[in-house]
Amino acid sequence: MVREGEETSHENHLAAHEHSRISLFVALLSCTSPVQTYEVKNKQTRMVVVKQQGLLSAGLTFDDPGAFRVKSLGELLRALGVFQLCSFPLLVNNCGKLMTGTRTLLGRRGFSLLLRPTVYAQFVAGENEREISQSMGKMSLLGLRPMLAVPIEEDLGDSIGEKRYDDNMEAMLECVRMSHSNAWSEDPMMQLKITALLSPELCVKLTTLITRQPYDLSLLVRAMDGEAITLPGLEETEAAHFLCGLQRLNKIAEASVNKVRVLVDAEYTYMNPALTLVTMALMKKFNKDGAWIWNTYQCYLKAAEAMSLLLEALNLSQAEGFCLGVKLVRGAYMDKERKLAEKEGRVDPIHPSWEETNKSYNSCLDVMLDAISQKPERNRIIVATHNEESVRRAAKRMEELGIDKDGGSVCFGQLLGMCDHVSLTLANEGYPVYKSVPYGSVDDTLPYLVRRAQENRTVLQGIRKERDLLRQELRYRIRLGLRGGS
Repeated sequence: MVREGEETSHENHLAAHEHSRISLFVALLSCTSPVQTYEVKNKQTRMVVVKQQGLLSAGLTFDDPGAFRVKSLGELLRALGVFQLCSFPLLVNNCGKLMTGTRTLLGRRGFSLLLRPTVYAQFVAGENEREISQSMGKMSLLGLRPMLAVPIEEDLGDSIGEKRYDDNMEAMLECVRMSHSNAWSEDPMMQLKITALLSPELCVKLTTLITRQPYDLSLLVRAMDGEAITLPGLEETEAAHFLCGLQRLNKIAEASVNKVRVLVDAEYTYMNPALTLVTMALMKKFNKDGAWIWNTYQCYLKAAEAMSLLLEALNLSQAEGFCLGVKLVRGAYMDKERKLAEKEGRVDPIHPSWEETNKSYNSCLDVMLDAISQKPERNRIIVATHNEESVRRAAKRMEELGIDKDGGSVCFGQLLGMCDHVSLTLANEGYPVYKSVPYGSVDDTLPYLVRRAQENRTVLQGIRKERDLLRQELRYRIRLGLRGGS
């Protein structure tokens, strides 16, 4: 998942082009080359990372409340209210219990009536295709692109059986259809969690197995094609479930190739190697002529793990002859990872400080942009972050390397309902910007919203800057209304 940037105080920029902005507000109201090896200084290997100092672009500033001038008054007030609630740690830390209690007290209908115009409307696109289309149509008018996300995932102990996994597959096929058939953006994307299609317990076992003896990607590709194969280390029932899961993923990839780019999410460290294995097999099969399947790299992991995995993927993509799609994130499972490591007596896998995570993110970003500058048709990245420094760094580095804004190889991503001052500014400057867009009923999305709130509490409690900009814009409109009425 994407993370919040650093907050600093900023001046109020309410001035220029008042007439045109008022008009807008009123309108809105009514791969054949030789293989190159990528290496990093990790133990005895060599660093080949472009180090840049002072990469903050003077041209990109994210402190103008005028970015929100495209929002209606109702949207401003809703965002302010929700962000104010999210600034209280007690509410964020206990939001699951509070929502469950409120639902019991008010009943399903009453709870839905309370949530729909507030938290749900802020972070979810809608329940059905009509509602989603309305939300996405407005987003498209603002120059933003939707990246639909079916809010389905599992963790250990949540396994649900083949029938439910098949139902999840149908939901994701419907997501592919919606993403492709509606004219929301010229290059649609969607998100996918492998644990919605494959048991987390099996992913954990696979992770243990492949650390001893790596699986050949070709073996998994053959399994996707329906070939009867033997999978070392798995019992008969596990192998049967794995084959079913691979074929479910294969159906989704077949439906999406040349239509919708599928971004596979990273999850927990105890299952990520298995998720990466499956994703790389999908890339090997479907990314021959373009990056249709992407993998996610979490930069909050220490011991240079994110960099090592990224470099490994770059080398593998060249050796196997497939295109590489990268979603670069800081990470969203920090609390659970740390608690589990402490419980099991393992070393904490997360960087000890925000600064170390930032350094890891920016180093991985530099490496990927350098790879894109050499082979833009074979490598792609979505800079998935709320961090303003990283966004400016990416924009500056793109300019230095001669990477086109609209070339398709680099895009940016933030969560729906958050960090709009960054998203709208980037879109206004001509960069492709995606918003991660969950959808579904209140009941379907409630576990997703609770989990995101708990995993991203540092994001939700650190939205002071966006809240301040919203307040400045609201004061601007009040003064404007007072002047107009006098």
